[in-house]
Amino acid sequence: MRLCLVFAVALTLVTPSAQQKSPLSLEDYYRVKSVGGVALSPDGAWVTFTVSTRIETDNSSRTQSFVVPADGSVAPREVLHDGKPTSAPRWESSGRLRYTVGGQSFTIDPAKAGDAPVAATAAAAPGGVVSPDGKWTAVLRDERMPPKSSATLTEFEKRHADRFKGVTFDWMEFQRDGAPFPAPDPRARPSQRVELWSGDAGHPLWSNSTLRPTGLVWHPSGDRIAFLADDDFRNEQAYEHRDIWTATTRAPFTLTRLTQDMYVYSDLDYSADGKYMSYARTYGTDKVINEKLNHGGPRDLFVRGASGEPINLTANWDLEPGATTWSPDSKYIYFSTGIGGETHLFRVSVPDGKVEQVTKGERRIGGISFDRAMQRIAYTVTTHDQPGEVYVAGIDGTGERKLSDVNGAFFASKLMSKTERLKWPSKDGTQIEGWLTYPAGFDQAGGPYPLIVLSHGGPHAAAGYSFDFKKMFFAANGYFVLDTNFRSSTGYGEKFKWATWGAWGDKDGEDVMSGIDYVLARQPIDRNRVGHTGHSYGGFMTDWLITQYPDRFAAAVSGAGISNWISDYGTADIYRTKETEFFGPPWDEAARNRMIRQSPITYANRVKTPTLFVHGEVDQRVPYEEAEQMYFALRRRGIPAKMIRYDGQPHGIAGHWNNVHRMMNELAWWEKYLKQVPGSGS
Repeated sequence: MRLCLVFAVALTLVTPSAQQKSPLSLEDYYRVKSVGGVALSPDGAWVTFTVSTRIETDNSSRTQSFVVPADGSVAPREVLHDGKPTSAPRWESSGRLRYTVGGQSFTIDPAKAGDAPVAATAAAAPGGVVSPDGKWTAVLRDERMPPKSSATLTEFEKRHADRFKGVTFDWMEFQRDGAPFPAPDPRARPSQRVELWSGDAGHPLWSNSTLRPTGLVWHPSGDRIAFLADDDFRNEQAYEHRDIWTATTRAPFTLTRLTQDMYVYSDLDYSADGKYMSYARTYGTDKVINEKLNHGGPRDLFVRGASGEPINLTANWDLEPGATTWSPDSKYIYFSTGIGGETHLFRVSVPDGKVEQVTKGERRIGGISFDRAMQRIAYTVTTHDQPGEVYVAGIDGTGERKLSDVNGAFFASKLMSKTERLKWPSKDGTQIEGWLTYPAGFDQAGGPYPLIVLSHGGPHAAAGYSFDFKKMFFAANGYFVLDTNFRSSTGYGEKFKWATWGAWGDKDGEDVMSGIDYVLARQPIDRNRVGHTGHSYGGFMTDWLITQYPDRFAAAVSGAGISNWISDYGTADIYRTKETEFFGPPWDEAARNRMIRQSPITYANRVKTPTLFVHGEVDQRVPYEEAEQMYFALRRRGIPAKMIRYDGQPHGIAGHWNNVHRMMNELAWWEKYLKQVPGSGS
């Protein structure tokens, strides 16, 4: 079999200029493609990526692999194997491109399209990390669990045990969103040891421990390994937190714990010169609870050198660094982070801690990949009106070049809405950022228009420069759409992020309402035709706002929103949010009073807004009963309400058919209660 690299004509098809542009339609959902898996070759000469297409007929997605020269000299080419699509493209350290087809892996040299592919050698064992000199592989192995004792049953008892159709469990964390019910017992996880293997022989660095290591990294000298582990991981009364450990790889073998301070450690690595160990540190949940803090705490980057004293590189920087990559000269650590509604690449100097922003612009970059010498980066760029496309640039962000145009021809045929960045003062003067998407074909004299307000989930997340099909679909049907990064959003500093602690809905609700007033004063929008929607925390915000501002909303759509914090406490898989941001469990009187005060169900008697509720049947993050309670309260009071429950769906309702069905029904709700002028009869 021979590899065939074909030009992806569909990626660069030119749309005739004479073609009449049309608004985005619901059917277009299946025409928008997604780019992912961006990876720069070790020598920086090539970029591979995948393109995913939604398939209506069987509710699936088709993924294709592409490769393109980093200089953009030719268009992206699809990687085919004997005429068949390939998947999981990735680069070997040798610079060959590895891919999978039919369950088998092959490699090719992308510069030699005519050469036959070569069957790939087996990958390292799962969890295996190769030593710097390539002689050893560190592998995680389970320790043997003691056998479980079982009671001897009589034949009569055994018959009835066999007839039992329910489930039995005796552990606390029996639910986990997206997992089978009951979720596996976390106490049943075996401890693990690290073994060093060379060829077919291996030896353990230790045994009979109570650790489950993760994030193994070799010191460049090869004489030790560092990893993260929680030695109390089976204690269901404690929140899991990982500390830093090291193990020597040469006799005498020594296991050493470096941290034990109730912080949580992650993103462990060594600098190339071996002088520094780097890691990220955040506040552990038990630390927040035990110290009765009214905030969470920053994620900071640290290094520690030969002295063992930690240096906080981001102590004076008020954002949250993402996953890190050391520069080959050990002078910088690179990472991406959200800044307002944008996402960009940053770097911090070691050890003095000077933080610099590398990439810029009103956009979000993602999937950042570096070449071996770290002279070039590849990444995706998304904006409000462009799904992700592949770009390359120098390590300093200069010389940027766009390598793909997966959706260019399609969007050139569409009448796309513009989105404007806004900033406004909230009730107490705090500056809030948001984005207003205009109706497609907007005419200043054609209003007044209806407005849909969208609140993001989290709440510790952020809206921003990313393509949202649903938002653009609503705009295509004649609606303004307003996104707000209310307080508790990320990308605006620690004070902003934790400003709603103990009172979810209060200040953030004021931020949303002030945003509505801001755009009403500046755009031809009918103040009597304003709706609100959101999913998860955005669903809670929907439930909350229609109870606190009952005369402001003509319609609402609540997706997976909490209505009752007390009932949510023991039925959701994130009880920690109540024990931290509400200061305790419901049997604590002060915490219970906060939960009652911040629960939308407490104020259901105020609601006047027709509301559509959307929820997954097996949601364990925000259990279905949360929507059911609010829905029943509205119906009991004679307020128009409708429920859509998706069979077998967890918190993030997935599947193309479900997504289309949801958009179809949400638009119908807006059209019924929001599109027409109230009382017009039209």
